[in-house]
Amino acid sequence: MNHEYYMQIALQQAREACAKGEIPVGAVAVYQGEIIAAAHNEKEQRQDATAHAEILAMQRAAAHLKQWRLDEVTLYCTMEPCPMCAGAMINNRLKRLVYGCRDDKAGSAGSVIDLVRYPGLNHQILVQEGVLGQESADLLTSFFTNLRRDGRVGRRRSTRNRVGG
Repeated sequence: MNHEYYMQIALQQAREACAKGEIPVGAVAVYQGEIIAAAHNEKEQRQDATAHAEILAMQRAAAHLKQWRLDEVTLYCTMEPCPMCAGAMINNRLKRLVYGCRDDKAGSAGSVIDLVRYPGLNHQILVQEGVLGQESADLLTSFFTNLRRDGRVGRRRSTRNRVGG
């Protein structure tokens, strides 16, 4: 498998997310050497905290394969998955995860915790990290630098449900 090729496609997805004001994370699902699904974060667009690139790519891959088991699928993600996405990968019986950069705040494939390879669970996932990791990290760093500089322009923050808000 040409991991860098597929990760380049995931990076294209991440750039699309960035252009839409979404956190720039992209994911690509590959089955038997063919890209069967691609996605980027859509949390802001959908106003749905579960609309992560990994979740959307796995949903689309399952629809393509007409089955929920992704036991022959490799998922390429620009950033290490969070606990929610890692849990979905385990539940989908994902075969392999290849990701770019680590997430030192919520990473669940080796940095903060290693949920995807936890021996006490019913399924473990093969993991390869660091594929085009610097490019992935640079895109995220640039996004958050610009977000801070621009005062969160393009990001809606609800005042509903806040105490005193």
